[in-house]
Amino acid sequence: MLRGFLDHLRAAVVAKAHDVPEPQVRTPGVPSGTSLLGLVRHLAHVERFTFLGEDTADWPGTFRPRPDETVDSVVAGYRAACERANAVIDACTDLTQPVARPGRAAPSMRWALVHLIEETGRHAGHADILRELIDGSTGR
Repeated sequence: MLRGFLDHLRAAVVAKAHDVPEPQVRTPGVPSGTSLLGLVRHLAHVERFTFLGEDTADWPGTFRPRPDETVDSVVAGYRAACERANAVIDACTDLTQPVARPGRAAPSMRWALVHLIEETGRHAGHADILRELIDGSTGR
């Protein structure tokens, strides 16, 4: 059930970035600099950090797509991170067991799933607002 809610939110974030043309997809919609493409890019880093133990040296930088990154490449990277994370999730037989995170404290799988649902849901809401500002598109 937890993975189902997470997958639903992941798909919602990708859908909000779908068919948004350049440069609007990477244009910040708020003074903090947040863009649709930046949200997808950031969430890929969160997935890899939480479930795969990959370190991120510059969290604010994860919101800033590089000029060479395209919508397709960022979305593909996010989907790949989610697939790898799902393999870790699916291999877990006890939600109280820690997620393998070499070199740092490891939360339980339950904590990691709830955290990612919260994080992805929060940013899905941001994506809703940014998409509406771009072209008026609302809804799921």
